Amino acid sequence: MNKYVNYFGIDISHLVFDVTDSYGNHYQFKNNTSGFSKFIKFLDVDSHCVMEATGHYHYQLAYYLLGSGFKVSVENPLTVKRFI
Repeated sequence: MNKYVNYFGIDISHLVFDVTDSYGNHYQFKNNTSGFSKFIKFLDVDSHCVMEATGHYHYQLAYYLLGSGFKVSVENPLTVKRFI
């Protein structure tokens, strides 16, 4: 049985992070623990979050999501650029 995976693309900056889901919906959250907890309310057990390694801004969110039991992929920005 194949389960549907809802992907979340995440772009992180110093103060906020922007999220787009598999349906094209856009969300913006503060880049802090309060914003992280609001974001995980949108996730379910089959969610997969994908983000670029952006300096050190992605670390806190990636570890928060992993600690909460969600799938996370942190991609090399050069690989993403070459894909485009």
